[in-house]
Amino acid sequence: MRIVKDNNMPRPELAPFDTDLEQGLNTEEIQQRIELGYVNQGSSSPTQTTWQIVRSHVFTFFNLIFLILAVCLVLVGSYSDLLFLFVIIANTLIGIFQELRSKQAVDRLTLLAEQKVPCLRNGISEEIPSSQLVRDDIVIFESGSQICADAVVCFGDVTVNESLLTGEIDAVPRAPGEELKSGSFINSGHCLAQLTRVGEDSYAARLAHEAKSNVKTAKSEMMKALDKLIRIIGILLIPMGICLFLNQYFILKIPEKEAVEATVAALIGMIPEGLYLLTSIAIAVSVMNLAGRKVLVRDMNCVEILARVDTLCVDKTGTITEPGMDVDRLIYLNEETYPRETVREMLSAFYRGSHAENETGQALAECFREETEWSIRDIIPFTSQTKWSGVTFQEQGSFLVGAPEFIMGSRIKELKKEIQPWAEEGFRVLLVAAYDGIPEKSGLNESALHPMALVIITNRLRKEAAETFRYFKEQGVCIKVISGDSPSTVSEVAKQAGIEGAKYYVDASQLKTDSSLEAAAEKYTVFGRVTPEQKCKLVKALQAKGHTVAMTGDGVNDVLALKEADCGIAMASGSQAACQISKLVLLNSDFHSLPAVVGEGRRVINNIQRAASLFLVKNIFSFFLSLISLFAGFPYPLLPMQLSLIGALTIGVPAFFLALEPNKSRIEGHFLSNIFYKALPGGLTNLALILGVELFAFAFDLPISQLYNISSVIILFVGLLVLFQVCKPFDWKRWTIWGSMAAASLLCIMPAGSLFGTQPLTLQSFLIMIVFLLLSQPCIHAAFWLFQEGRTLLSKMQENEWEQN
Repeated sequence: MRIVKDNNMPRPELAPFDTDLEQGLNTEEIQQRIELGYVNQGSSSPTQTTWQIVRSHVFTFFNLIFLILAVCLVLVGSYSDLLFLFVIIANTLIGIFQELRSKQAVDRLTLLAEQKVPCLRNGISEEIPSSQLVRDDIVIFESGSQICADAVVCFGDVTVNESLLTGEIDAVPRAPGEELKSGSFINSGHCLAQLTRVGEDSYAARLAHEAKSNVKTAKSEMMKALDKLIRIIGILLIPMGICLFLNQYFILKIPEKEAVEATVAALIGMIPEGLYLLTSIAIAVSVMNLAGRKVLVRDMNCVEILARVDTLCVDKTGTITEPGMDVDRLIYLNEETYPRETVREMLSAFYRGSHAENETGQALAECFREETEWSIRDIIPFTSQTKWSGVTFQEQGSFLVGAPEFIMGSRIKELKKEIQPWAEEGFRVLLVAAYDGIPEKSGLNESALHPMALVIITNRLRKEAAETFRYFKEQGVCIKVISGDSPSTVSEVAKQAGIEGAKYYVDASQLKTDSSLEAAAEKYTVFGRVTPEQKCKLVKALQAKGHTVAMTGDGVNDVLALKEADCGIAMASGSQAACQISKLVLLNSDFHSLPAVVGEGRRVINNIQRAASLFLVKNIFSFFLSLISLFAGFPYPLLPMQLSLIGALTIGVPAFFLALEPNKSRIEGHFLSNIFYKALPGGLTNLALILGVELFAFAFDLPISQLYNISSVIILFVGLLVLFQVCKPFDWKRWTIWGSMAAASLLCIMPAGSLFGTQPLTLQSFLIMIVFLLLSQPCIHAAFWLFQEGRTLLSKMQENEWEQN
C-alpha cells in the first residue's frame, strides 16, 4: 500500500472499492476503514477547545498590563494595593468556568442535532450519524439532504444546489456516475450514492481549510465596538503611564512609592478590566439559557443579532402551521372523461411508485394507497421553480400534479371559480391534469392540458401562532410571510394567525424584475408563489432598507434565504440543509419558543449595554483626569486599592447581577454611542468634582493623604448615584442590588477610611468633602438632563433633515 500524508500523519491509502448496492459494507470492512482513519469526522469543532477557552481568558493584553503593574507595586513595597490583582484572577476564573459550561451545553446539543443519514450496511438500511460514516458507505440522499461527504451517484437522478460552495444558485442535474460535492444539497429527486472522500479529505473540508488563513469570522457590532475601544485604550495606555510617572516623580517631586501608586491607580482607572469579560460571560450564559430551551446556537454573534431584529420572515408551512399536511378532499372537474376511479388510481400509482420528496407528496402518498397495475415509465420530480411534478405511465399517458397557476398558465381563468373559494379559506389547492405527450421542465404546452381534479390540502394552524405573532407586534417586529403557496391562501392563514397587515399580499410570480421585488418588500406583508431565489432577494431587499432580518424556515427552498438573513433560524424537523446552514436551530421545532429566543437576545445585549456604561464612567473620568494632571501639575488623587474597591462596589458586582436581569426592550442605536451617552454624565461629573477638590487642596495646602481620602469618598458616592440611574426602573431585585452596594460602601468608609488605606480626615478636609458631596446630586442630575435634551434635539434635527431629503 502507498503511504500518503494527512494532517502530518502517515495513513495507508485504500484502493478503489465497488461496494455492493444491495449489501453495503460489512462489519469487517467498516472496522478496517475506522482503523485507517477513513471516517467522516472533521478536525474543526463548533466550539473552542478547553485549552483555547483558558488561553483566551488568561493570556490577554490587559492581563499582561496588570501583571506589570503588580510587579511595579511589589518593587516599591506597596503590597496593600495589590487587591486589583485578586479581582482580576477571580474574574478570569469565573469567565473560564462560565464559558466551559456553555461549551458543554452546546456540544451536547450539537450531538443531538447531528445530521443522520440513511445508510446501507450488512444488507440493512439504518440511520447513521454523519460523523460515523466511512469511505465507501452506500447512503441515500433525497430532497433536502445536505451532502455530508464527497460521493458518486450509483442509482437514481437528482438535482443539486451547489450555491453554498460556488455561489451559483442554479440547480445542477446529477446522474449515475457523476460526482456529488460535500456541502451542497439535494434540490429534488433521490439517489443511492457511494462515499468517495470523507472527513478532512472532502471537498467542503478542503475548501474551508484553504479559506481559514484568509477569512476571519465576522464579529457582531458590539464585539467590533469593544475591540475598537480596547485597541484604542491599549495604544494610549503605555505612553500615558510613562508620562504620568515622570510627571509625578520628577516634576511634582512626589516620592517614588507614591508616584508609582498614583500611576498604577490612573492606569487601572483607564482599563475597562471587566467589560470584555462581562460581555463574554453574559453571552455564554445566554447560550446556556438557549441550550436549556433546546435551541442550538451555531454562531455566538447571533445572540446580539436577535436583540436587534426588527423584521422576521416566516414560511407558512411548518412555521405558522404545524408540520405535515392532510388531504381534505378531491374535487372532480370532468367525471365524464376522467371518472373518479381513474383519478384515484392514477394518484395511487403515482405516489405509491415514487418517493415523496416533500410534505405535500407525503400527504398524497398517505391518502392514495389503492392497489394498481399502472406501471411508471418516467417521473419528473417537483422543484420549487416549476412547482409541479409529472409522471408518464407505460400505457395510460402523462399526468401532472402541482400549483394550478404554474400548470395552466394563461388558461388559469378557466378554473378560477373552482379554486378561489378554497384558497380564500386558507386551503392549499393542487391541480391534477392529464397531458398529451411527454411534459418538459422547460415549459408546458397549454393546449395539451386537460384538468381532471383539484386536491384540497389542509394545514393545521399552530395553536400558539396568534399569541406568538401578538408578541412580535408588541415588540415592534414586522412580520413578512414568504411562501411558495397561493398568495390568497397564505393571506388567509396569516389572518387566522393574527398577523398585522395580512390582507396586503402579492403574487411573487408577477414580480418579474429585481426593482419590482424590492418595491414590494416594504409594501406587502404576504408573498405567495415565491421561488427560493426570490426569497433570498426579498431578504436582501429588506436588509438594503436598513432592517435587521431574521428568517425562519424548514425546507430546502428556504436554504438560500436562511443563509442570507442576519439570523437564520431552522426547525430541526425540517430538511438537513436548512438545519446545517442556520445560525440557530430549534431542536423542538416549536415556533412558539421564538419569543423567548428573541427575548433572550434582547435581555443579554440590553444588560451588557447597561453594565458597560458603569465601566466607562470610571474609564472616562480617569482618562481625562490623567490628561489634565499631565498639563496642570496636579497629583493623581486616588490609590490602586481605592479604585479597586470603588470599581467592585459600584461597577463589578452590580454589573454582574444587572447583566442577568430580564430586559426585553428592542435594541436601537449603536453600541458605543449608547454606552457613551449613558456613561458621560457620570464620568464628567466625577471629573468636575475632583478638579474642584484638587483646587481646594492646592488652595488650603492639604496633605496628599487627605486628597486621597476626600477623592475616594466622592468617587464612591458618585458611583452609587450613577448606579442608581442605571438601575431605573426599580424593582425589588434592583433595590436589593443598589441597597447592598450602598451598605457595603458605608462599611468601607466608616472605620475612618482604614479600608481605603488612608488617614482619618481633619475637620477642614471633612467640611470640604461634605460640600462636594452635596454638589454631587445636582451636578449629576444636571448632566443627565443636559445629555437627554441634547440627544432629543439631535434626533429631531436628524428627522427634519431626513424629511427634507
